[in-house]
Amino acid sequence: MLFNSFEFLIFLPIVITGYYSIPHRYRWAWLLSASYYFYMAHEPELLVLLIISTLVDYFCGIKIFKASKKSIKRNYLILSIITNVGILISFKYLFFFTSNLQSIFDFFGVSLISAEETSSYNFSNILLPVGISFYTFQTMSYSIEIYRGVIKPEKHLGKFALYVAFFPQLVAGPIERASRLLPQIKSKTPLSIKNMQQGIIVAAWGFFLKLVVADRLGVYVDAAFSTPDSPHNLALMLGSIFFCFQIYYDFSAYTSIAIGVAKIMGFDLIQNFNRPIFATSIAEFWKRWHISFTTWLRDFIYIPLVKRKKISRLLAVSIVFFVNGLWHGANWTFVIWSLLNALILVCEISSNKIRSKIFDYLGFSKRLRGLTGWFTGISLIILTLVFFRSPNVSHALSYLKHMFNFGSLHFNIINNYFEIFLSIVLILFTQYVFYKKGNDKIYELFINKNTYTKYALSLTYIIIMVLFAINRQNSFIYFQF
Repeated sequence: MLFNSFEFLIFLPIVITGYYSIPHRYRWAWLLSASYYFYMAHEPELLVLLIISTLVDYFCGIKIFKASKKSIKRNYLILSIITNVGILISFKYLFFFTSNLQSIFDFFGVSLISAEETSSYNFSNILLPVGISFYTFQTMSYSIEIYRGVIKPEKHLGKFALYVAFFPQLVAGPIERASRLLPQIKSKTPLSIKNMQQGIIVAAWGFFLKLVVADRLGVYVDAAFSTPDSPHNLALMLGSIFFCFQIYYDFSAYTSIAIGVAKIMGFDLIQNFNRPIFATSIAEFWKRWHISFTTWLRDFIYIPLVKRKKISRLLAVSIVFFVNGLWHGANWTFVIWSLLNALILVCEISSNKIRSKIFDYLGFSKRLRGLTGWFTGISLIILTLVFFRSPNVSHALSYLKHMFNFGSLHFNIINNYFEIFLSIVLILFTQYVFYKKGNDKIYELFINKNTYTKYALSLTYIIIMVLFAINRQNSFIYFQF
């Protein structure tokens, strides 16, 4: 079920009404049923994978906590990780691994899979479960933190199942930790007008980002990336810039809706973005982007690797970014995109002293240094995202090659100057709002105003949504991950 669908507009009021109407001790069951229904609206048959992951981690969590020997604890942790990673590999990466392995064997003239086997079964026909990367990492963090002694296991199976399947953040995050979400599931939440107001405003902002801004940018981006060998380099350049903002607004939109919907019911989800477009370095960008996932990678992969002391920080960063790329999709384009960011990050960190001396020599002020860092960082982010958006590596290389074949000033590839102008205006407006309030204080733009201003803002919002929303019920970009 898409957030930007008519079905969700019916589903949500029913869930919220039921949530506040029934006694607290039964709310977990109501939300769990709603969450399973929400997921089944996508793929009914694949709910079994979500349940398997839930049961395995619930069982392993209890066993890890009760085990007296370190070796037994480790065995149950391994069972949890193998189960989750095994499901993830089977449904998301099996075709990727087998096709690449086949390519290696083909190079040496060896056939890994016979023609008869290929024709009778194609690994690419395996259905990718929506949100599998998100809930898999969320459940694994639960088992790992019990093993580390950070948290205790949840004894109530139903409430733990709700932690795994909580519908606002089930299919595209943010990736919550048990220490944050489980106490909220168990605590009694009274009906709060303040929570409802904040939640509605944040969710409304998310719908604006998706339907008015991101999907509008997507029209130009689709046109630009459909012709990577276009002679109109300015159009390709604008397409890559628009995609940088499209993916940010699209993902930020989902997160805002998820946070807003959860807030209406009294839940506080982690903020997933902290104005990343304003970052003045690549390192700062990654601290501000997809925060719940980058902190997951830091806590469960980078820090354990560095603590071993046998692995250099450079290698640890490379491994983290390789996992980051592969997590986004079973395609070398994602891996290359992520490793390029790792390379840029390493170069940035290693050249800090040299750049500082150069800036001192040139007499750059602190503000000018920040502006230089921002321009360099956002430019590199835009370039690497060409790989992220492209279906394959050759497409990305062709796009980048023709993007720098300077000569053509034509950019109106959608034959609509007004749409292009409106897209630019919307980017500037959105960035101004983010600059003023960030991702977590959007509601202050409305709540702190007087009654008449609130009415005017509400009416303006409705008019904008009616006139400018592009509701093609486009799936959110991160649904595929």
